[in-house]
Amino acid sequence: MTTELAQAPAATVPARGRALGFLRAHLRDYAMLLSLVAIMAFFQYMTGGTLMQPLNLTNLVLQNSYIVIMALGMLLVIVAGYIDLSVGSVCGFIGALAAVLMVELNWNFVPASLACLLAGAVIGGAQGWFVAYMRIPSFIVTLAGMLVFKGLALLALQGQSVGPFPPEFQLLSTGFLPDPLGGDSLRLTSLLLGVLAAAALVFFKLRERRRAARHGMEVEPLAFFLLKNLVFVALIVALSALLSAYRGLPNVLVVMAVLIVVYDFVTLRTTIGRRVYALGGNEKAARLSGIKTERLAFLTFVNMGVLAALAGLVFAARLNTATPKAGLGFELDVIAACFIGGASASGGVGKVFGAVVGAFVMGVMNNGMSILGIGIDYQQVIKGLVLLAAVFVDVANKSRR
Repeated sequence: MTTELAQAPAATVPARGRALGFLRAHLRDYAMLLSLVAIMAFFQYMTGGTLMQPLNLTNLVLQNSYIVIMALGMLLVIVAGYIDLSVGSVCGFIGALAAVLMVELNWNFVPASLACLLAGAVIGGAQGWFVAYMRIPSFIVTLAGMLVFKGLALLALQGQSVGPFPPEFQLLSTGFLPDPLGGDSLRLTSLLLGVLAAAALVFFKLRERRRAARHGMEVEPLAFFLLKNLVFVALIVALSALLSAYRGLPNVLVVMAVLIVVYDFVTLRTTIGRRVYALGGNEKAARLSGIKTERLAFLTFVNMGVLAALAGLVFAARLNTATPKAGLGFELDVIAACFIGGASASGGVGKVFGAVVGAFVMGVMNNGMSILGIGIDYQQVIKGLVLLAAVFVDVANKSRR
């Protein structure tokens, strides 16, 4: 008995040390999630409960959907060690192209949407070719692209707004999932899908943890694992319940969820995802290890172009019109979302869920400050300071290692 008591503290100390070490190494991940919860709680209190009203939450999702979509593509670009300043202009140009095809030329919305996505891929490929094969800095190439596609959007629309879009196309951004279960005051189908999504998240995270432990890989302490996933489950179920009390899950939220799952799988579970991180971490070492770095960089810009085009379609469907100023400043929110979410300005670091959390941090701040009546001037100052603080934390963490 005496021996067991003497050995207990010795066994406990290393466990605590490992927990503290893990927390220090992954502080950014937990801090961002807790920051989102804290910001939501703050604005929920300051707005007198308006922030979490079902109608406002629906607007919050619709207002930030195109930012989240583009943030997924921007994350891969930043992780690979590049930047894309043209995404806002590409988003606006694709909306203008969609208006020309659907409104002026009377194309059906399906082939018109596919043509717009193809145009986005071509735009991304053109910029990626200059960056990857001609070795022109991505900052310069995409800055030129920002000016070019802003001008092309003005040219396509001839300086005027064009609309409205066909009703079927508008459903991309303004439609909601049907409710076959027929809830009266609650959309039961949407609520059930939210609960199933939360259960699936827990199942796959548990399986991932067991697999990592079985192969002798580092796993996060059980307390941290349970806390993080409990927060995610609570957020998903609460969001689903609140949205179900209004009109249910928006169609664009389903699109976002599918994209998040796909890109999380690609970045964590596929060879091409790991190669993107290797490219951003050390391009020369990646090339020497046999990775075709030029082609990989080219593909990251193609992917960014497609997602910027999709965001342009979502934004145009939401406004029900294409305007010459569409997409103005979007690139700043998208880049800020990635950096706030933990992506490193030097490349090689960043996670999909971090970028999504960063996008919603920006979205909740925008929405909350607007409800409180804070002017756009002060909003820009606050957002700039938040971005600077996020990058400062990243630099400070690197200097301590």
